[in-house]
Amino acid sequence: MTAEKDPHSHVIQAVQGRPSSVVTNVCIAVMCLVWGSTWLVIREGLDDIPPYTSAAARFVVAGIAMSVLAALFRAREGGTPPSTWLWSVVGVCNFAVSYGIVYRTETILPSGLVSLLWGIFPMLVALAGHCFLPGERLRPVQWLGFVAGLVGLCLLFVTDLRKFGPDGIPAALILFLSPVVSAVGNTLVKKHGAKTNSLAMNRNAMLLGGALLGVLAWLTERGAGVRWTTGALLSVAYLALFGTVLTFGLYFWLLRYVDAHRMSLIAYVTPAIALTLGPLVRGEPMTRNTIAGAAFILCGVVLVVRGWAPSTLSS
Repeated sequence: MTAEKDPHSHVIQAVQGRPSSVVTNVCIAVMCLVWGSTWLVIREGLDDIPPYTSAAARFVVAGIAMSVLAALFRAREGGTPPSTWLWSVVGVCNFAVSYGIVYRTETILPSGLVSLLWGIFPMLVALAGHCFLPGERLRPVQWLGFVAGLVGLCLLFVTDLRKFGPDGIPAALILFLSPVVSAVGNTLVKKHGAKTNSLAMNRNAMLLGGALLGVLAWLTERGAGVRWTTGALLSVAYLALFGTVLTFGLYFWLLRYVDAHRMSLIAYVTPAIALTLGPLVRGEPMTRNTIAGAAFILCGVVLVVRGWAPSTLSS
């Protein structure tokens, strides 16, 4: 039986090379659901574990799990061994720096608001693609999306963020470095990692990120109390296995085949889920200004992401 006649041919196609539209859409849906919940789970874990310790534990566990997967499925996935410089950049930017900032910020700001502020990520990816990736030039409607996103951010800065004391606005400003460095890592993977084995790259990058965060935790959190409660362990396990191994494994695998900006559409679904879970589970504040700011930011993201011609995601 040929792959064309096999009812599971879309799976075979995904394993052998470029994923089908069915596999792509299912993977994106899974990433949206899991990543939408991780912001709340991070905050829950911070009740018992300091931020850098929690993030380090997450990526060390994730790196070990990814090592097992890489040993089992690396040959099946194919691809060349990752360049040392590339996985090092991903480890530093996408894991150590980006998540170190996110975890620290969630000790100050609500998880839903952090997710919303991080939602500028697709805009940064689009801007990086405009500058460095052939065929991903920005159109006028996308520049309009940048304006809408900026309006939403300004609204949040002059309203909601002021309510979190003197640390609120500085924490939000520092948070913006997180999607910036992630956009750098993603753009480099898209430009130089098209034929790279994603399992091996993620394994190396996660272990490096976990090690760097561990050093930071040792330097800054030695006197902080750490309680390895059941909730804390479950938080680390969920974030490591589902929020990291599963999602980043899928993400960097798909990133080799799907346009970088199109993959970033995940970021305008994720904040909506996070903004819903935060108030429901932890009673985080949700004001009219929050909703208005979210509307501007998410509309801006939609304009930026949807401004391209049809891409591989719908092919």
